[in-house]
Amino acid sequence: MQNEIRSLQVVDLIGPDGLRLRAAPRPGPGDGDVVVDVRAAGVTFPDLLMTRGLYQQRPDLPFAPGLEVAGVVAAAAAGSGFSAGDRVIAYTGTGGYAEAVAVPGHHVVPLSPDTDFVVGVTLMVNYQTAYFCLVERGRLTAGETIVVHGAGGGVGTAAIQVALGVGARVIAVVSDDAKEEVARRAGATEVLRTSSWQSEIRELTDGGPAVVYDPVGGARFEESVRVLRPGGRILVIGFASGSIPQIAGNRLLLRNIEVVGGAWGHFIPHDPGMPRRVGAALDTMLASGVVRPLVEAVYPLADGAAALRDMEARRTRGKSVLVVG
Repeated sequence: MQNEIRSLQVVDLIGPDGLRLRAAPRPGPGDGDVVVDVRAAGVTFPDLLMTRGLYQQRPDLPFAPGLEVAGVVAAAAAGSGFSAGDRVIAYTGTGGYAEAVAVPGHHVVPLSPDTDFVVGVTLMVNYQTAYFCLVERGRLTAGETIVVHGAGGGVGTAAIQVALGVGARVIAVVSDDAKEEVARRAGATEVLRTSSWQSEIRELTDGGPAVVYDPVGGARFEESVRVLRPGGRILVIGFASGSIPQIAGNRLLLRNIEVVGGAWGHFIPHDPGMPRRVGAALDTMLASGVVRPLVEAVYPLADGAAALRDMEARRTRGKSVLVVG
């Protein structure tokens, strides 16, 4: 086994242009409970933020971004539940843009032999976040109406499918025709434009949606609070707009609404069994056909910067994946 691996590392916090493909020491069993030989790495919005030093997690330079991987276990500690040769997906936090990565055992989830690595990696951050936020945090139930913002991207398409799997009515919100086409392929039958969704949602619902899934933030969050039905919940997933919204407490009080945080990765230390529990639920949805990850773009590891540039320029539709190894 080689002592070095290729790793796509941030050497300067200037965005995707600060990435360089470099040699790095191969991780060993002492670096984490499970060492994974990476076959695919997901491209996520936090990866982009990390290249500019704008994410909550700010590793020392140089570092490899990459929150999620799919691959084959190269080595595993006793008691991790895994053995060399197992097919897995894993939440890495950082380091996924590399040929191998070491992670804690409770961040690792088995991957079915029937699921391709490129598809499998999409089941980690976006789908686990969607299930955790919608079902475990947001208490979404069959028959409720949910608005999904950013519905043409990887985060949004995952939320559409998980919500449909729960039996909810989904209304997707997108900015253009291309993203509408992606949202519809994900399963959405009702799709609104960002320019007019507020007025149209009132016509489509009796008193407003019960739940809003918001990975956008900024003005979109404020708009969502105004249309949410009394007793409803708005799920805060992220701030793709670049603006972190504020809300007056009296709005929550007088309209009896909830603002629910959904930081899946940050909750794992408080519930280490969550990734495998949620993974099992997602496997059931995958087997039923309601979960059908939409991988719209595949790049080699060396082109990871291009993948992040496309995301930053909002050219990304569905999910993007880096093929590794």
